[in-house]
Amino acid sequence: MEQRISLITLAVDDLEATRRFFEDGLGWTQAPGGNEHIAFYQLTGSALALYSRAHLAKDLGRDLPAETLGGMTIAWNARSEEEVDTAYAEALTAGAEVVVRPEKVFWGGYSGYVSIPGGHLLEIAYNPFWPLSADGSITLPPADPEAG
Repeated sequence: MEQRISLITLAVDDLEATRRFFEDGLGWTQAPGGNEHIAFYQLTGSALALYSRAHLAKDLGRDLPAETLGGMTIAWNARSEEEVDTAYAEALTAGAEVVVRPEKVFWGGYSGYVSIPGGHLLEIAYNPFWPLSADGSITLPPADPEAG
């Protein structure tokens, strides 16, 4: 199997509120193919789906835990600390809630967290070790910089 993730799906209780957060608040554009139960967003090299928790549970044939703050976050990487601050403020204006305000962090970057509508955690970070390409994608550096 190729080493890639094609789609990240977030189960949400209120699809419309979460969709409005991304579209009205952050300016994202919904991709074709969704309906009243699911919305898709094209990302660089992958896609994000927002799916009604009740309908995802029906698809899976099992209940989904209501707790969304488990061991997973999604992240949006910035090109600078200033861009983190700007994006963090945009997320709050769009309806996100403060979890951790942006600050210099132990690993050498600058990062903050918000809870988006639906309760999922979004990290907004600048990582000086992972420069972004022009299209916003990251390529993890090799373990040995000499290896290229």
